[in-house]
Amino acid sequence: MNLLTSPIKQAGALFALALDVLRALPKRPFQTKEFIQQCWFIASVTIVPTALVSIPFGAVIALQLGTLTRQLGAQSFTGAASVLAVVREASPIVTALLIAGAGGSAICADLGSRKIREEIDAMEVLGISPIQRLVVPRVLAAMLVSLLLNGLVSVVGVAGGYFFNVVIQGGTPGAYLASFTALAQLADLWTSEIKAVLFGMVAAIVASYKGLTAGGGPKGVGDAVNQAVVITFMLLFVINFVVSAIYFQVVPQKV
Repeated sequence: MNLLTSPIKQAGALFALALDVLRALPKRPFQTKEFIQQCWFIASVTIVPTALVSIPFGAVIALQLGTLTRQLGAQSFTGAASVLAVVREASPIVTALLIAGAGGSAICADLGSRKIREEIDAMEVLGISPIQRLVVPRVLAAMLVSLLLNGLVSVVGVAGGYFFNVVIQGGTPGAYLASFTALAQLADLWTSEIKAVLFGMVAAIVASYKGLTAGGGPKGVGDAVNQAVVITFMLLFVINFVVSAIYFQVVPQKV
């Protein structure tokens, strides 16, 4: 019975932490210094890996779509399909994976080490809310960095797709660029940014929850980091499916 109730209890505790974070957002004083430090820290550990990962993502998409459109006799739509795939799906997914894998693990390790050193308990004894003092700045920082990284991935992915399609597959540069708006629309970019913000929020909340509940010394912190990354990945793919399904029902597509 414990094997069944434990995941439910953890899901409830995670949801309760998310509600506590939302309640603490408007409270003052806002930890501006902590927020700026966390923004810089998360960006510093994710920006280079994200840029490097987005290049092969864009290249693979361009190569696959370039071959497919050539088989179908629709080479003029290669750029449109590549941009649509990169902006709508690849960019938020790459951003989510890096934010969860690099930024989220760092947040979990930081809070977990504070927990096992009893710094969190000391803050509560002093009447300081760990959620307002530590969690809220990290969640907002992860959301902001995710928003900015998503734009970076979109630009680098489209540029990588252009290079591989034009240089390697011998595509026409003018046709690749001219077809950008044939299928894509501004709503695709907004949806991509919304996904990135949601992914950053979920990654930071899950990492904070596992860090604040870590126990058992350094080994417990390591286990919490691994669990946080796995749980975040599972939630991210579920959220991506839900947001995409809602998007296709709400926003009319170009034909």
